[in-house]
Amino acid sequence: MKITFIGLGNMASAMLNGILTNRIIPQENIIGTDISPLIRNNAKNNYGINIADDNQTACIGADIIILAIKPQVSESVLAEIKESISAQTIVLSIMAGKTIAWLSDKLTKTVKIIRAMPNTPALVGEAISGVCRNSLVNDEEMENCLNLLASFGKAEEIPETLIDAVIGVSGSAPAYVFIFIEALADAAVAAGMPRAQAYRFAAQNVYGSAKLVLETGKHPGELKDMVCSPGGTTIEAVKILEERGFRSAVIGAAEAAIAKSKKL
Repeated sequence: MKITFIGLGNMASAMLNGILTNRIIPQENIIGTDISPLIRNNAKNNYGINIADDNQTACIGADIIILAIKPQVSESVLAEIKESISAQTIVLSIMAGKTIAWLSDKLTKTVKIIRAMPNTPALVGEAISGVCRNSLVNDEEMENCLNLLASFGKAEEIPETLIDAVIGVSGSAPAYVFIFIEALADAAVAAGMPRAQAYRFAAQNVYGSAKLVLETGKHPGELKDMVCSPGGTTIEAVKILEERGFRSAVIGAAEAAIAKSKKL
């Protein structure tokens, strides 16, 4: 299998790291391009992949073309590469806001298309990616692409109608979590804890709590109740969060991200 990356930024780097670390595809079977010569050189030096100077050449003979580019430049890139795409090539897009129908229209031909939405924890191998496909992609091809995406986290197939929801709960959500960690650490600093230590405590708390949800399968509300002793410190803190609209603020933030994704 041969893979071409169009764009070699942070998300592409995270994908490359996962693919190569887990030996999904050998480095000699991967080729990449990027508008920046510095980024191209970094990718070659860091991952040992092949580098091409232009997108069209890079796509010739590729089994999977990964579009890791900004949506703003996507139309010109697709116009550039469409003649290099064969009937067997899979185009895997990780762009926000660009639907399968839009991609197909811009490629002006019948093409196998997969759309994925990973998130920034891919940088540490802990992404969660929502993945959808058009009717031309068979089950084996989809499984191969899911395995690629799972090399830097987890990946689940979803209908395209849920891709905007994925952005709200996953794609944009690390930012909400980082704000929560920062705020929690600020409270610890206010109580006298050194800043670096406060970040470690706050971040480990979020990491451990998330792991508890995933590994126990218990409802988050049940896990919350386990921490809230009658008349204790935690229920007092939860009371403040409820009074100040913590839940509704989080829901509103996710809804705003979903609405913006739909507009894109």
